[in-house]
Amino acid sequence: MKLLVTGGLGFIGSNFIRHVLSARRQVSVTNLDLRTYAGNPANLADISRDRRYRWVRADIADTKAVDRCMKGADAVVHFAAETHVDRSILDAAAFLRTNVIGTQVLLDAALRHKVGRFLHVSTDEVYGSVVRGCSREGDRLEPNSPYAASKAASDLLVRSYVITHGLPAIVTRASNNFGPFQFPEKALPLMITNWIDQEPFPLYGDGRNVRDWLFVLDHARALELVLRRGRVGEIYNIGGTRSFANRDLVERVRRIMGVGPRLVRRVPDRPGHDRRYALDCGKLKSLGFRHAYGFEEALRLTVEWYRGHESWWRPLKRGGGYREYYQAQYAARLGQGRGR
Repeated sequence: MKLLVTGGLGFIGSNFIRHVLSARRQVSVTNLDLRTYAGNPANLADISRDRRYRWVRADIADTKAVDRCMKGADAVVHFAAETHVDRSILDAAAFLRTNVIGTQVLLDAALRHKVGRFLHVSTDEVYGSVVRGCSREGDRLEPNSPYAASKAASDLLVRSYVITHGLPAIVTRASNNFGPFQFPEKALPLMITNWIDQEPFPLYGDGRNVRDWLFVLDHARALELVLRRGRVGEIYNIGGTRSFANRDLVERVRRIMGVGPRLVRRVPDRPGHDRRYALDCGKLKSLGFRHAYGFEEALRLTVEWYRGHESWWRPLKRGGGYREYYQAQYAARLGQGRGR
C-alpha cells in the first residue's frame, strides 16, 4: 500500500508514520509537509534512510504539489493542520488557510486520483464544552475557538465530499494527545521542560478545566486500525484512558518530577476556554481497539523521554517559532525575562 501522509513531521503524524512502517512491511509512505515551526525532520531521523519513506516539502494548499504527491497513492492520512488554540486566538488566518482551504485542495486531488481511502484526523474540540456525559459522533458541533471552528469546517467538508462525490473518506476525532516529539508549546511538554529547568508552568484560570488524555502511540494504533477496518463515511472518536482537571494533571506530573508548588503559576484564563471534553468511543471499540498503555505508565514514559532527549527540545525552545510566542503569551505574566 502506498500512503500519502500530510503533516508527517509533526507530533502525531511522525508517531503514526513510525508505527505504520513498523507494523506493516508492505506499506510505503510519502510525507507531504511544509515544515512550519512545529514540523521537525528530527522527529523521523531514525527512519529517514528507510527506502519505504520519503519527505516532500510542500504546502497542502498548493494544488500542483498536492497533485504530484497524490499520484499513485492508495490512501491518504491527513494530519496537516495549524493546531494550537492560543495561536488561533491571536491570529486565525493561518488556521483557515491550512485547515479549511488545504483540506479542500486535498479532497479535490483525492477525487481526481481516485484514492481508495481518505482518513481525516480531527479533534474532540469540535464538539465544544461538554457539561456532562460524553460526546458521540453524531452530536451537534459547537466549536468555541478559531482552531476548533476551522477543524469543524474541515470535518464538514469531508462529509460533503463523501455524500456529493462518493469519496471514500473517514473522520476521526481524538482527545488531548501526549507523548514523545510533541512541540514544547503544548501543555505537557511545556510543563515537563520548564520544570527540568526549574522554571514555572502557567496554569490557566482555576485549573478545573477537564481534559481526556490519549497517549500518542495508542492514537497511532487506533488510526492504523480505522484505516484498515473503518467504514467509509463514518466518524470515530478516539479517546484516552483517563480524564483529569488540569490542576490534577499538574499535581501528578509535579510528584513524578519532584518539583515544588512554587513552579505552578496561575495566569488569567484564556478567552472561550472550554470547561470539559469527554468522548464516547464505543464505535472505535467495536472495531476491536484496546489501549496498550495505561495513563500512569504513559505519563512516566513521557516524562522520561523529555528528560532523555534534551538535544531534541532545547533547540526548539531557543527557536523563534517558540520563543517569540512564549514571550508574548506567558513570560510577562510569569515574571520572566527573555526565554532561554
